[in-house]
Amino acid sequence: MLSRVAEAVYWMARYIERAENVARFIDVNYNLTLGEGSELGHQWAPLVYTTGDEQLFEELYGEPSRESVLQFLAYDQRNPNSVLSCVASARENARSVRESITVPMWQQINTFYLLVTSAARAGKPLDEPNEFCESVKLASHTLLGLTYATMSHGEAWHFARMGRLMERADKTSRIVDVQYFLLLPTAHDVGTSLDVVRWSALLRSASALTMYRRLHGQITPTNVARFLILDRDFPRAMHFCLMRAQESLCQITGSQFGTFQYRCEQLMGRLRTQLDYTSIDDVIRSGMHEYIDQFQSQLNQIGTAIHDDFFQLPTSPTEGTHTSTQTQSQSSS
Repeated sequence: MLSRVAEAVYWMARYIERAENVARFIDVNYNLTLGEGSELGHQWAPLVYTTGDEQLFEELYGEPSRESVLQFLAYDQRNPNSVLSCVASARENARSVRESITVPMWQQINTFYLLVTSAARAGKPLDEPNEFCESVKLASHTLLGLTYATMSHGEAWHFARMGRLMERADKTSRIVDVQYFLLLPTAHDVGTSLDVVRWSALLRSASALTMYRRLHGQITPTNVARFLILDRDFPRAMHFCLMRAQESLCQITGSQFGTFQYRCEQLMGRLRTQLDYTSIDDVIRSGMHEYIDQFQSQLNQIGTAIHDDFFQLPTSPTEGTHTSTQTQSQSSS
């Protein structure tokens, strides 16, 4: 298939997943702060840092508050990683390859876009952001179901699936990072009833509470981290995402599992294998924040390799090192 089509479908899926996960960031933080007022600006600032947009935020808003962070993450078109910007970018990618996606998919993307833009135009307040976040998540899930049910599971479908899972793995790691290192107010809270409430909120915002309870029962930080990082069966776990993304990559390239033709296959296989043979004790021993930082860095390297291997136009020797400009945003980090 054309590299232009593959890139547009891949980024359409990534942007939709990114919009959903930004909504999850907002939702988890609102639940973790238990809806406390804007005076807890230090509890909302980490959301900006986890998306990597702190410099832009400081230029636009200065000191963080709940209201400014919510506006920046939900509606601000100047922020390329806001929900509004992500859905608009996904719609633009879908528009450019309408012949490669189905009519129900295109209709749902338009519905999603109108949902977010109408909320932004109406200045819908974010004092209680749960309803907005739930609407964004439901719209994303509807599109995912339509993609699975109405689109042929060929190369384009696998590019969309791979993009979505790459984005999801990155964002799940960021949600875990927020809880472990940024959102606990003091060390005295660890192990208290407040701490259990926070971990429950984290699992609920990742739609993971029910499955976690069935597998582990009692909520403990170690088991929560094990579930969201290393579980092979839960769809939002980092390990699961890498396993399924690698499956789609192999379908695209035709390579057998354990072999590679492209740089992106080598990098993805290496990271997936690391997760295959990692225990939660290894993660904690190396440092949770350090482990997740390294994971995100490796994901970004895979994303760059996917672009170079599939989306970048080849250049002739006389053209030197100049290549076509990558117009999409590699990640929110």
